[in-house]
Amino acid sequence: MPRIPLGRAALAGLGTLAVITAAVQPAGAAPRTDRSEGPVARAFSSAAAEYGVPRDLLIALGYSETHLDGHHGLPSQAGGYGVMHLVSNPDQHTLELAARLTGETARELRTDTAANIRGGAAVLRSYADHAGLSAAERRDTGTWYPLLARYGGATDPATARLYADTVYTFLAQGVTARAEGGERLTLPAREDAPARGSLAPAAQSPDYPSALWVPASTANYAVGRTAAVSKVVIHVTEGSYAGTISWFQNPSAQVSAHYVVRSSDGQITQTVREKDTAWHARSGNASGIGIEHEGYVDNPSWFTDAMYRSSAALTASICARYGIPKDRAHIVGHSEVPGNDHTDPGPNWNWTYYMQLVGGSTGGGEVQLGFPSYDTLRSGSTGAQVSAAQSLLNAQGFDAGTVDGSFGTKTGSAVTAFQKARGLDADGVVGARTWTALLSAGTTPALGQGSSGAAVQRLQRALTAALGRTVTADGDFGPGTQQAVRDYQTSRSLGVDGQVGPATWGALQAGRQ
Repeated sequence: MPRIPLGRAALAGLGTLAVITAAVQPAGAAPRTDRSEGPVARAFSSAAAEYGVPRDLLIALGYSETHLDGHHGLPSQAGGYGVMHLVSNPDQHTLELAARLTGETARELRTDTAANIRGGAAVLRSYADHAGLSAAERRDTGTWYPLLARYGGATDPATARLYADTVYTFLAQGVTARAEGGERLTLPAREDAPARGSLAPAAQSPDYPSALWVPASTANYAVGRTAAVSKVVIHVTEGSYAGTISWFQNPSAQVSAHYVVRSSDGQITQTVREKDTAWHARSGNASGIGIEHEGYVDNPSWFTDAMYRSSAALTASICARYGIPKDRAHIVGHSEVPGNDHTDPGPNWNWTYYMQLVGGSTGGGEVQLGFPSYDTLRSGSTGAQVSAAQSLLNAQGFDAGTVDGSFGTKTGSAVTAFQKARGLDADGVVGARTWTALLSAGTTPALGQGSSGAAVQRLQRALTAALGRTVTADGDFGPGTQQAVRDYQTSRSLGVDGQVGPATWGALQAGRQ
């Protein structure tokens, strides 16, 4: 991805992002900080106290934007600088706003981490004052949701929600990261109920059911194709997930990709239809499908296992649908496309592991896992749900063979082995209990209303199988999901609180009826 300006300065439903010139009122006397903290942690504590912004919120925002890496004062593809990603481009001016509010120079805000963190806090406080938040409301982390959405500079509510949801996901899960200078910074997990207001979730992808759909501006791609699809092109965004999606919506961008993959959990958003020509790889545009991956080429912390697996499943699906060979001649990096001067995905991208996943040896392949209901599968069954079961079994280390949608002997043996391992009746038949255990397998993060991401989707699919009714698998833990959790907890004699903790995860993963 090139380093180019990002986004507009207005967000529908959230008011304009015109520069606010009224001075932010600091808390008064110089704040006290814990001298046992490192310099980056002290900077967050000091800025939080000075501007009345929750410290945990500032850290989660900085981590979601940059993994607390200031990149030596260099701009992102969005024209954003420093840990807090203060932006200076023709359409967004949070860097200049921060300079006016803090008295720091633009150079200091770009290159000095403490100044940059202070600037980010000042910008957020100015938004809070403009929104009329009282001191008590500012102490409630959940009330900052629309202000975080505004900070991201998105041009539409769905993208703004993606941005703010990422920050609240890190608040819920906690963060342990290495900041600049090697300082270890820990953010404990906490429960917050974000006040999303009218921000609606993105729609479902029209081409890849596991993805969301947030369309790029029609000025940034060509309708139709002049060549058959014959390759997949791997990119790195040099910026954040929501920021990249937002940039593709700006008509002046003249750039786009078909898909963007989030680092933290592998969430995918489609921005251009596969039948159309995204502008992502010059000579590779006409025949390629472009996949952007959130992160920076020089920082391997962005390339998570969740990202690799999710992206590889997408690539495998594309290859299967277009008859593209799953090899390095047809799955290429941006830097490998003739006529390009880019370096992504760079030396930190693990091609060996990625291609193993794409080839299906460790669970890659078509992963359409969401269905309105789950059929009972047995020897001789065929179809998309058999493919889903095979993919899930392979991902858990039970060798179901090639993900081909045909329930044969090898798939039956894998089902039986899985059932024995989970304490289920080992009959080789995938019924409601086995589906529930398969669909819920994986990590067990604490989830509640306001949570979002891949773990919530996994929960929703498992509840659909367990309850025998459709629970929309949109990755958003809203009232419908909460009620489904309560219903499951009630029917399984669990503590009924609508929250998903160890007991509820344990029951789901055991296929408990």
